[in-house]
Amino acid sequence: MADMEILLAGGNATAAVVRVGDTVRKPVVASSAATTHFLSAMRAAGIDAPRPQGVDEAGRLVLEFVPGALADDREPDLSELRDIGRLVRRIHDASLAYALEPDAVWDAIIPPPGVPELICHNDLTPWNLVIGERMVFIDWDGAGPSTRAWDLAYSAQAFAGLHAEADEVVGAQRLRAIVDGYDPDEALRRELPALLAVRAQAMHDMLADAHRDGRMPWARVYAEGHGAFWAAAAEWIRQREHVWQAALRT
Repeated sequence: MADMEILLAGGNATAAVVRVGDTVRKPVVASSAATTHFLSAMRAAGIDAPRPQGVDEAGRLVLEFVPGALADDREPDLSELRDIGRLVRRIHDASLAYALEPDAVWDAIIPPPGVPELICHNDLTPWNLVIGERMVFIDWDGAGPSTRAWDLAYSAQAFAGLHAEADEVVGAQRLRAIVDGYDPDEALRRELPALLAVRAQAMHDMLADAHRDGRMPWARVYAEGHGAFWAAAAEWIRQREHVWQAALRT
């Protein structure tokens, strides 16, 4: 008897993602070849990530299902945040050795300011981190060229919970924990406080542009309130740059 298909909820960008037994099935898109190649390379470098398993009889991409709870559903404590920071650093370090395919097609939707320096996941966030017997980042579909600083700024902002309704004292503690876990050099540590608001603003701008142009699914995401959320978050973070500077001071 074939395993039942269970629709997996929670993603903004990818529809028709289902679980079948111990696998996840999702539509093949233009970037699938590049992202699965990168994912396999990360696994070969020692990063625990969902194992690509080819395509099924319906032409869908097949990946390992990783059991556990999403970090978005169980707020990681400060010790776990340091571990998450270390994991982000390990992913970046492993990516530096990745041999970029010359004809690779990526779906990275928010390019970094400046010149990309490595391939990044681009969404290392609580809604993409499974914590169980393993700690594994899932949903690598948005991987593409970026920088350590740009990728870390988004990850740190998300895990620290920096947004307009947050407690800045708690946010500063959580920011310090994940960045200390990452252990950046002094230049990157000094760059991050200002970059947090820039990265949040870039998310808003991408959604606003998509809404103006009618590009789905981001136009829908903007209309559902995410545009207003990111605009408020960017301003709130920007006004407290001195708080983040103090928190990250060595």
